[in-house]
Amino acid sequence: MKLRLKDIALELQVEERFINELARIGKAHYPNEYGGFLIGYYSDDKKILTITDTILPKKYNATPSLFMRDNIGVKQHFKNFYKEKPKKYYVGEWHTHPNNKAIPSITDIKAINSIRNDKDVAILNPVLLIIGYTDNHTEIGFYVLIKDKIYKYEN
Repeated sequence: MKLRLKDIALELQVEERFINELARIGKAHYPNEYGGFLIGYYSDDKKILTITDTILPKKYNATPSLFMRDNIGVKQHFKNFYKEKPKKYYVGEWHTHPNNKAIPSITDIKAINSIRNDKDVAILNPVLLIIGYTDNHTEIGFYVLIKDKIYKYEN
């Protein structure tokens, strides 16, 4: 699947089966939210982001409208991805919105801003994937933070 930003020359690539797997993992935690870290790599010109993997948190708190993960035990996972060819990095976060739409909440916006402003995180434009679902419908929304504004990737 290829997604683009309308007014900015940026593209996101991700396998549909990967998205389906994340949705399956998230639904297993229903009725609570669930999520994890997104891993991927950029093209040499930094215009194409390919998301390939996730790291699931070992420790987290979740309710039907909130997901807070810890980063305990993930440092070695990040190091292992960095050794791969191409080098893979932490590029953002994903989580579910059970019985809701794939639209960032105020909490999500605050979280993505705190990621970008974290001195220990070397990412200027974090990506946020939200998987919203009801009993019979699943929708996804990929977002990216660029200069204090959130943009949605589109088909």
